[in-house]
Amino acid sequence: MNLAAFHLGRRAAADPAVLEKLMKPAPEADNDALRLSRSFAETVDRRAEFLTAYQNASYARRYRNWVEKVRAVEAEKAPGQCGLAEAVARYLFKLMAYKDEYEVARLYADTPFLDRVKSSFDGDKLSFEFHLAPPLLARRDPATGEPRKMSFGPWILTAFRLLAKLKFLRGTPFDFFGQTKDRRTERRLIADYEYLLGEICEFLTPGNHRFAVGLAAIPEKIRGYGPVKQRHLNAAKAEEAALREQFLAGSAPFLKAAE
Repeated sequence: MNLAAFHLGRRAAADPAVLEKLMKPAPEADNDALRLSRSFAETVDRRAEFLTAYQNASYARRYRNWVEKVRAVEAEKAPGQCGLAEAVARYLFKLMAYKDEYEVARLYADTPFLDRVKSSFDGDKLSFEFHLAPPLLARRDPATGEPRKMSFGPWILTAFRLLAKLKFLRGTPFDFFGQTKDRRTERRLIADYEYLLGEICEFLTPGNHRFAVGLAAIPEKIRGYGPVKQRHLNAAKAEEAALREQFLAGSAPFLKAAE
């Protein structure tokens, strides 16, 4: 289920970026939420805070531990070089904060979404119609293979508030939504990335540091939903394999090419 579209009477917002903007705190309500981080430490702190709200403190600690470990290894094994810890802080967060059903529900339930909508659109009466593609419910388009969106009325907001409270089920055997292919893939991507970080920490040198940064940034290339995301994932994994080979070989490929 994604944030694809909703209709407000005769006004429509079909762009996910528009919807997410409406779900952010209003500037007058939370100026700090809109302020850019002033340091690497502050960036990590704010992302850890987000992951605590997303799941729990243990989940956030898992993120913070990896970032701190990579930063220490980078300083020890590649002194004077930078970029690796920053890439891990950004892209491990991206993987861990994937948009699933619980997170969509939380974004509606935990932010002044309705107030933002009312302040953004004219008129006294607003009628909501949400277009979503719930897993296991939405049928697939035979032509594209992508799930078809279904329409839901304003009652879905109550369902969102209830669903947001069930986020503790995420990733457990009782996670109904977690059994879909997309959700299993997202959890596997986190585990694969953590395994990759373990290799980077073990084999990092000044000579292969640039490859390590490239590997850490691979999740940037994984975008979209469903079949679109799968295509990007396939391409990203192929690039990751090539970079990993260069990383493990150090600077050898460049020396060989120069001969």
